[in-house]
Amino acid sequence: MSEKCRNEEPSAACIDSQSAKTNEQGGIDGYDAGKKITGRKRHILVDTMGLILAVVVHSAGIQDRDGAKAVFEKIRNDLPRLQLIWADGGYAGKLVEWVRSECGWVLEIVKRTDDVKGFKLVPRRWVVERTFAWLGRFRRMSKDYEFHPETSESMIHLAMINIMVRRLAAA
Repeated sequence: MSEKCRNEEPSAACIDSQSAKTNEQGGIDGYDAGKKITGRKRHILVDTMGLILAVVVHSAGIQDRDGAKAVFEKIRNDLPRLQLIWADGGYAGKLVEWVRSECGWVLEIVKRTDDVKGFKLVPRRWVVERTFAWLGRFRRMSKDYEFHPETSESMIHLAMINIMVRRLAAA
């Protein structure tokens, strides 16, 4: 076979978070001062095609660096080929060394230039942003309606399954 095929195990990934408002249902929530939102934060780790590898939902009051540790601990032993993870400036600092020492991966911070105003496509990070856009098409993702963060994680997985099934059905 002369075709080049992708290995099913990813060697690179991208991480980001999204703050979502919660409703009066209750459960865990917090205040994200950066986004000025009271609710929960959704951390997703995606492969280079934008498919979800891991999801962690927690209080919006937890910093990105601390939330990322929960994501990395969740998948540490599940992705043996993983070597490189791209992230935005919110993940900079001690987390870069923690990822190298604890997980053996390289956490590369991809920053956008400060002189550009408005929207600017940032290399590598657009993949995870596109995944958030795909998830945003589902009404259930507009807010976090769930009481338990684990249920919110399951809803994100269900939305991604729906996306993948629709792609397969179209092919």
